[in-house]
Amino acid sequence: RYRVPPRLAKAPNPSPLPGSTTTASTPTSLAFETRLLSPNPPETKTTTTTVGSQLRSPAAAADFSPRTGGAAGAAEMASSMRRRPSRGGGGPGAAAENWERLVRAALKRDRAGGAGASAAAAHAGAGAGLASAVPPSLGRTTNIEQILQAADDIEDDDPNVARILCEQAYSMAQNLDPSSDGRGVLQFKTGLASVIKQKLAKKDGGSIDRQNDIEVLWNFYLEYKKRRRVDDMQREQEIMRESGTFSTEMGARAMEMKKIYATLRALLDVLEILVGQAPSDRLGRQILEEIKKIKRSDAALRGELMPYNIIPLDASSVGNVVGFFPEVRAAIAAIQNCEDLPRFPYDTPQLRQKDIFDLLQYVFGFQDDNVRNQRENVALTLANAQSRLSLPNDTEPKIDEKAVTEVFCKVLDNYIKWCRFLGKRVAWTSLEAVNKNRKIILVALYFLIWGEAANVRFLPECLCYIFHNMAKELDGILDSSEAEPAKSCVTNDGSTSYLEKIITPIYLTMSAEANNNNDGKAAHSAWRNYDDFNEYFWSSRSCFELSWPPAENSKFLRKPAKRKRTGKTNFVEHRTFLHLYRSFHRLWIFLILMFQCLTIIAFHHGKINISTIKVVLSAGPAFFILNFIECCLDVLLMFGAYKTARGFAISRLVIRFLWLAAISTFVTYLYVKVLDEKNARNNDSTYFRIYVLVLGGYAAVRLVFASLAKIPACHRLSNYSDRSQFFQFFKWIYQERYYIGRGLYESIGNYARYVIFWLVIFACKFPFAYYLQIRPLVVPTNIIVQLHDLQYSWHDFVSKGNRNALTILSLWAPVVAIYLMDIHIWYTLLSALVGGVMGARGRLGEIRSIEMLHKRFESFPEAFAKTLSPQRISSRPVPQDSEAATKMYASIFSPFWNEIIKSLREEDYISNREMDLLMMPSNCGTLRLVQWPLFLLTSKIMLANDYASDCKDSQKELWHRISKDEYMAYAVKECYYSAERILKSIVDGEGKLWVDRLFQYLNESIGRDSLLVTINLKKLQLVQSRLTGLTGLLIRDETADRKAGVTKALRELYEVVTHEFLAPNLREEFDTWQLLLRARNDGRLFSNILWPNDLEMKEQVKRLHLLLTVKDSAANIPKNLEAQRRLQFFTNSLFMDMPEAKPVSEMIPFCVFTPYYSETVLYSMSELCVDNEDGISILFYLQKIFPDEWANFLERIGRGESSEEDFKESPSDTLELRFWVSYRGQTLARTVRGMMYYRRALMLQSYLEKRYLGGIEDGYSALEYIDTQGYQLSPDARAQADLKFTYVVSCQIYGQQKQRKAPEAADIALLLQ
Repeated sequence: RYRVPPRLAKAPNPSPLPGSTTTASTPTSLAFETRLLSPNPPETKTTTTTVGSQLRSPAAAADFSPRTGGAAGAAEMASSMRRRPSRGGGGPGAAAENWERLVRAALKRDRAGGAGASAAAAHAGAGAGLASAVPPSLGRTTNIEQILQAADDIEDDDPNVARILCEQAYSMAQNLDPSSDGRGVLQFKTGLASVIKQKLAKKDGGSIDRQNDIEVLWNFYLEYKKRRRVDDMQREQEIMRESGTFSTEMGARAMEMKKIYATLRALLDVLEILVGQAPSDRLGRQILEEIKKIKRSDAALRGELMPYNIIPLDASSVGNVVGFFPEVRAAIAAIQNCEDLPRFPYDTPQLRQKDIFDLLQYVFGFQDDNVRNQRENVALTLANAQSRLSLPNDTEPKIDEKAVTEVFCKVLDNYIKWCRFLGKRVAWTSLEAVNKNRKIILVALYFLIWGEAANVRFLPECLCYIFHNMAKELDGILDSSEAEPAKSCVTNDGSTSYLEKIITPIYLTMSAEANNNNDGKAAHSAWRNYDDFNEYFWSSRSCFELSWPPAENSKFLRKPAKRKRTGKTNFVEHRTFLHLYRSFHRLWIFLILMFQCLTIIAFHHGKINISTIKVVLSAGPAFFILNFIECCLDVLLMFGAYKTARGFAISRLVIRFLWLAAISTFVTYLYVKVLDEKNARNNDSTYFRIYVLVLGGYAAVRLVFASLAKIPACHRLSNYSDRSQFFQFFKWIYQERYYIGRGLYESIGNYARYVIFWLVIFACKFPFAYYLQIRPLVVPTNIIVQLHDLQYSWHDFVSKGNRNALTILSLWAPVVAIYLMDIHIWYTLLSALVGGVMGARGRLGEIRSIEMLHKRFESFPEAFAKTLSPQRISSRPVPQDSEAATKMYASIFSPFWNEIIKSLREEDYISNREMDLLMMPSNCGTLRLVQWPLFLLTSKIMLANDYASDCKDSQKELWHRISKDEYMAYAVKECYYSAERILKSIVDGEGKLWVDRLFQYLNESIGRDSLLVTINLKKLQLVQSRLTGLTGLLIRDETADRKAGVTKALRELYEVVTHEFLAPNLREEFDTWQLLLRARNDGRLFSNILWPNDLEMKEQVKRLHLLLTVKDSAANIPKNLEAQRRLQFFTNSLFMDMPEAKPVSEMIPFCVFTPYYSETVLYSMSELCVDNEDGISILFYLQKIFPDEWANFLERIGRGESSEEDFKESPSDTLELRFWVSYRGQTLARTVRGMMYYRRALMLQSYLEKRYLGGIEDGYSALEYIDTQGYQLSPDARAQADLKFTYVVSCQIYGQQKQRKAPEAADIALLLQ
């Protein structure tokens, strides 16, 4: 969907820079990717060769090359074919026809065998006839496919014109590939030559004057345009576009127009080639001038064929509803607002008006495709920001200032922070002083810079530098009356090119550095990666010395040489185990000092006095010494970057080294003096006071800077103190001042909870370490130290004469190791505890089993309506009746639940029968109760019948017993109301009177609590069996025999109900009813059956039949564990605390990005059927571990037990089998399907929102029966989903896979369908 800018294809592509962790991310809601091609693409050499008339076989036509091109060359080929004698009967016409059939069959087999079934499916809609057989090597660079498609379309109108087009297509194919080296080119040219020969044979041997081809083609063009009413269609299109409304009828009209425009475009292209660039005759010059005139004026001819991503800005197609959205129209109008812009050349008339992107392209020389992509990108970004403001729809929508400011601040946020960090002024005076149009221009400029930056996109601060200078240039140009090209982008030949002047020098330097890394084996200090290039722009002194445009002789753009190169910027990596201490030195220092203090207290028997405190303060020298060790490692591991590192970084390293060396020496000296005072046992404590003062002052300073760096409330004070050189110096000593990572802080509440969490861990760890690890070893250690003259079994050089040091070390080593590692154990335990509490508060895991899902299902609709349904829907007036309110919530919930069930069926996790039981009625009909899925009501009618048969109490007691199971009560009610409604709808005349009188008596008896007197409950099962037989016929299609069967079933039901089920008094009343009696005697009773044909009634009959017949337990539905897991996951989400839902039109757009290299896309049939070393194939293995899913798959495609050979007979079933297996492996197809469920959900949500809010699309209202079958075809729903969701799969080597005809390329093309 994204076009590659042509000039960008000339830029060399550097190797990936290993060691750099920079990730490219698009700064907008959509991801636009420009793929760089090879540095020196091979040039296509066009040659012309002549072959004599000795064509030994029809295949030799592939070697034919026209002498003069086009019609003349084809004439030579035709004449040489006619001179060849005929072999066999039938004449040349029959031979040509037979040969064409053979060629077409060969082409079909070649395409099917080369690309597989997936390629055939992928290209099924690409074209028909000859156009579908164009090889990819020819179709990529020419419009041969369009020309042949036009020839197929006009074959019936004028075969002679079709012949001219075919000959021109052959000439183009021969010039592109004279030797037929490309795959399928030989077969294509052979088949095309045969078709041309057949067209010549149809002339009945008459001569063809090719000198008149141009005139014939031109006359046909004018006649075709007049016959198709092209001018009238263009005027109608303009009227529809100006109306600003969209209807579903416009889609088919737009497709018809596109087809006509494609044919006209092909005719014009062939005419232009035949006439030539420098025609010699007068007619040729006249036609060429007319063609140029038509191309300039006929904007629709080019606009309708212009490629686009989502919004047809260049095409303005009436077949795309996106352009009719108010927010999109407002964004387009804002982009096209050029009132206060300087004048600039714009002499290319087209459908759209000139806009700010045309100005930027003229000034800076951006590429056409980049401009086209980013024009659409900015329009989408502005439209999405406008839609979130919930503004009323005006007749002429205008972009709101809030939406523009939001996009401006979001897109240029990094640039603003970068300028603030470097102390530079932004490119504008103030945010308030910049008007709405200037903001859009600056946003567009930033996106254009980014879109054409190639691998420089990985350097975000470099892009800020480029934008800063280009925005200043643009500011001066905008203030002038007439625009002129920017001086920084003017090339040596006078043209304007941002890519050549700005990006290419940086790009080539990066490429040279990448080539210098020896495939990643070179040392990190030997070459610059992305981080080094980007960090160069973290210093105002270095980056602004580059000048503008960047000077090629600067250190930054210096390419690596043997003796002269630019080194690292700030950081150099050395692979060593010393990083184990250096990277975690704060944690090591903390644990070591705490262990030292706890050990000292333990050896002083837990007494805290002045003597113990003096010993504990030995942690001071230890702290400074450990920090000095870490500083020494910094000095050592910085080797390799001293020459090119910033002066501030080296100064900080030297100052820290000297400072820590001095303070460590001084504090150690003071503490030695404190120990001397303690051993002297006098009252002099001068050194102790100085020592405490030094430690306290240092601790206070560290606490202040830690507060400024860690506590969120102090960040404002910290940022304010940066203005002071004094505070900036001390903060710089404490922590290196980098551009990144400065805003990584949380709120006060989150930070407080984080601190409390770790304090609790320390409160558990250190008492445990003191009482259970350190203190028990004090007495054994003292005893071992006091032992003398111990005889070891081996000669000991360590423990002899030094109080058994090795023995003490072996005693303490395990304790120290556990002490250092058990902090992770305490962290794990407390994390599990806190996570469980937070999950319980957030109501995670509310539904823990399928049984709980069954019990809680009644609460799901209300939870969904209040949690996931937009406020405008869920806030509608709720009926006072609880059952009516539940019915309203169920009508909102059921479409989404049913789509989930359908997706489970599509993935073969459930069978057709399980899907029928899991589906939920729409609850939008006239039935007076809530209808729940049948899996909740299964076997409830049978149990209720048993209760009724055993009932010896009153009606209230029976209903109380049934109501203990709420779903049984729902089943009984639904069965009664459904039977009443169905019987009333299928009969008329006397039968309808009987049904009305019957249910009138039953309703009155229920109201008087005298139902047990009115009916005989012992016969209820007999009534159920008759009703089951009736519904079993009604669920099928209508036939004469089945209508007779329904009449018979109704009469049997009448006999059972009247003579066995009802009380004697009612039985006598029906028997003496004269109207009914005459109808029975005449055979008219139930003779006229009104078959249920509307969708709602058919679903109700089917549901009643299942309600009466299904006896399975609800615990077994669904059986598949994956289906159960998904349903539990969805229902759990209904009870989570989450923000209030908004309509799809007001949601924030998002993009999903999946990197793909060479993993499996789809399993091929050969991979499925090949046995491994154990004699087991992938297909056999999956059939055995997923037997239920395999059975469901066969049921879905309409097959019984089938072998592998049976599948090969049907290409569609083969493709279904490949997908079935691939969806159960780690394949790209499985990932794509899962991600595209987002788009499917958005389409459904958008479709139903419009219906619920009283939308009139397709003639439905919010109160009618809701059918979601067509939501995926709704233009409005599809357009809304396209605005909000984008899925990008980065197929990194797709070009190489396509070139070598790899099956992955064909499978990727299939996924695009």
